Amino acid sequence: MNDPYETTETQLERLLGRALNSFDLPDATVERLESALAHASSLHSSHHSAALHRATYRHAYLLSDGSSLVLWELVHNTGRDGTEQHELYAEESEARLAASRLPTRSPGCAGSAGALAEGRFNDLDADIDADLDADLELLSSLLTAPSAPLPRMYVLDNSADHARRVLRRAENADRPGREIAGRLRAAFAHHITQVFGRQCRVEGKDAGFTLYEHAFLLLDGTETSLWEVEHTATPDGRHMCEVYGEENLAREAMELRGRVR
Repeated sequence: MNDPYETTETQLERLLGRALNSFDLPDATVERLESALAHASSLHSSHHSAALHRATYRHAYLLSDGSSLVLWELVHNTGRDGTEQHELYAEESEARLAASRLPTRSPGCAGSAGALAEGRFNDLDADIDADLDADLELLSSLLTAPSAPLPRMYVLDNSADHARRVLRRAENADRPGREIAGRLRAAFAHHITQVFGRQCRVEGKDAGFTLYEHAFLLLDGTETSLWEVEHTATPDGRHMCEVYGEENLAREAMELRGRVR
């Protein structure tokens, strides 16, 4: 709902200030927003369960040149102790993708509402620890299984900048280098596919692995892909992003992470 007493400039400052990933917005988008004259916000979608609450809001802006621009805000309760988190995206498809990556249980669900189930989860944890090797073997077999080909529906939407942001959030030292980054400057369309997703136990902790293919269509008519691995097999359970230039390298990285002792 819009606040009739809040200016568009103030609303934008508040929106950008609370978003965890505002630095990921394309520079061109932020520059265009500087000329926003009016805005309208509305609830686009929502999901509520016992553990997870998320909602997506559509923020539309009228710019001084007569054009319009839309930001997509994802709000969810997966922060520490169930605190509310805000994320901003320039594309609806990216907001949907981010929503699909959210864990099904939030850190805040272990309070009184989850107390009755705590003993049951502890029993399950003991069983899962006993079968850890079998679980890792299954993970390994799934990682090496070929993925079913899906039809690509390329999106014409600032694809070169999308590629730049994917590479920028990669934390692995062996991420694609300047040569691939240079080629992707000629990208004019892209398609995102979730290739793999699985939850397992790593060193006695829950960990999630997701593999995405970012396929790009270049100006010379060729195609190239970035393979993004997102996982929580980190010491503190935080999300980590790794990017590779080949699918087999991405799958090997997931298998390695899944077998850390």
